[in-house]
Amino acid sequence: MGVQPPSNDIETDPDVVEFGIAALAATLESREVDYPVTADRLAREHGDVTVPVDASGHEIRLEAALEKASHNEFDSEGDLLDALHPVFETEREAVSRSVVAQLRGLLPF
Repeated sequence: MGVQPPSNDIETDPDVVEFGIAALAATLESREVDYPVTADRLAREHGDVTVPVDASGHEIRLEAALEKASHNEFDSEGDLLDALHPVFETEREAVSRSVVAQLRGLLPF
């Protein structure tokens, strides 16, 4: 997923803030991951990667996301992203329900 950050009234092309599986996919492009791969190997080699779960910058480590995934083996990047999508959605919903997140949503800045 991705959203455009708020406009600052400058006439340029807007940047996109990636989070969830879109952010993970972009990160994986810069890393060498050979498929098929196990969750243990991914955690060992790339577990330190942090992935934003929402546009506000809340993050989850790949290692923690893999622990919550329903699969332990991935035949392709698509399989990995499909397995982690529900994990990122659950995390995003959890942080959006927090009191602080709700207060931030009410403030105009």
